[in-house]
Order: sequence, then structure tokens, then C-alpha cells
Amino acid sequence: MTWLALEEGYEVSLVEGRVTARRPAGRQLKTLPKALRDHPEVDRLRRLSEWLERHEAACLAQVDAWMVSSLPVPTELLARVWPDAAWQEALRDLAIVGEDPDEVGFLRDVTESGELKVLDLDGETVRLSPRTVTLPHPVLLPDLDDVREFAAELGLTQRVEQIHRATWVKPDDVRAGATEVSDYAGGKYPNRQGLAARATGLGYRVSGGYACLRIRDTGRAVEAAVWIGEPYWDDETTTGALNWNDADGRAVRLGEVGPVAWSEGMRMAAALYAGRKIEEGGDA
Repeated sequence: MTWLALEEGYEVSLVEGRVTARRPAGRQLKTLPKALRDHPEVDRLRRLSEWLERHEAACLAQVDAWMVSSLPVPTELLARVWPDAAWQEALRDLAIVGEDPDEVGFLRDVTESGELKVLDLDGETVRLSPRTVTLPHPVLLPDLDDVREFAAELGLTQRVEQIHRATWVKPDDVRAGATEVSDYAGGKYPNRQGLAARATGLGYRVSGGYACLRIRDTGRAVEAAVWIGEPYWDDETTTGALNWNDADGRAVRLGEVGPVAWSEGMRMAAALYAGRKIEEGGDA
């Protein structure tokens, strides 16, 4: 961003998201001079910085939603948003799948015409022009370990957690008719407020006595839910069982839970359990 000259003899700009000042053609100052702290231009830059931060978070959240839902994304849309730096950071180096479900590559660039430059798993840059692409959830990627190893060799990084996202595969011996999983139940918290705060801090929705996550899997919308205690309960509470509900609020049998819904639900339950109070001492 360019430097703006102020009558006070300073120039100001946004540097790495922070309002920074300098003398004309001089070095940057570590702190804003007192005379500039309430300056209208400085306030405008602060508000711009806040908006850019919200915009970046919104882009990351949208791309994460596309990935978790494995929804087809029009390449025309990618071409429109790619010039925006926040969208580029969210999308670059994500694994994508075009028309051939067996062809996986990492997105490197998008042209104005909608042509995608993709680094395939042979290390070759190829150009693709599919009508839509998917950003697959890692549990759906074949040979995920090989994909991770290849990305590590190339030093690829992803702003949206995809290929290194923790995944859970539904066991073959799961009780198909059951409706809940208790693997991560029983995690103690000093109070319900702390557990709810952890849930919202991790990006999950708290509704009534549950931490919830809506997921679209195999063409079906379901909601994973973990019991966290009655609202306004101030005493010690524990994480409850994990279950899935359909759009009408009916419990989904474990045998009907799709691979993405299973993995994301277990990921939520594990993350809530990980914040539990750890007992110390001989009786722990």
C-alpha cells in the first residue's frame, strides 16, 4: 500500500495490517507519534485494517465450507475472485479435483478466462478448464498419506486446513443401528461456560445444551452435536456423547452417517475433549 502524506510532516500506511508512520523518505517508526493517534487518516486506515481482517476471515471460512461440503465450485467464480489477495491466500495450494475424480492436483494459479494451473502429483504443471472443481475433504482423497508426503517435499502450505486436517474413518465394526458415539464423552470442565467458550472459539455453534456443526455429505445435510451441559449451568460439566441429526432433527443412525460427517463430527468431539481439566496427583 502507498504512503499517505500528512500535513504534520509524517507519512502513514498499512504495513502488515498495522498503521505505521514514517518521516518522508525516512525509516518506519516503531510506534505512532502522539500527534497522529487521533488523526482522521489514521482512523480511516485502522477501519480499513479491521475490514481487511474481516474479509480475510470470511474468505477462509467460505473456502473451508466448500472443502468440508465437497461442493462443486464454478471455475468462473474462481477466476473472478482470484485477483483478490485474500481469496488467493485462501485458495492457493489447495488440492482440487476436476472432471476426472482420479486426477488430484494443487491449485497454483487461475487465469482471467478461468483456466486453472494445477501442479499434479507427478510434479508437472498442467492446465485445466473444467466447468466446476471440487476442493475435496481429505477423508475422500485416495492415497492421502502420499499426497501429504508430496506436499511436504514441495514445501506447500495451505491457509485452509485440508490435507493435514485430522481425519477419522468410520470403523467397519460400528454398530449400524446406534445413534451416538461416546469415544470423547466424559471430558471434565470446571464449568459449562468454559466448555461453551472453547466450542465457539473453535468455530462451532452453541445451541441450547449442544455444540453443533452443520455438514453436507453425500448430498445430505446433517448436524453433528456434542452435549456440553444445560445453559446457565455454573457447576462442573462434562462433554457428552456425539450424535448426528438430519434436517428435521431426527437422529441419524451411525450406519447412515457419511464419511465427511463422521470425520468432522469426531474432529469436533475430540477438540472439545482435548480442552478438559487434567487431573494431577496419585488419584488422577
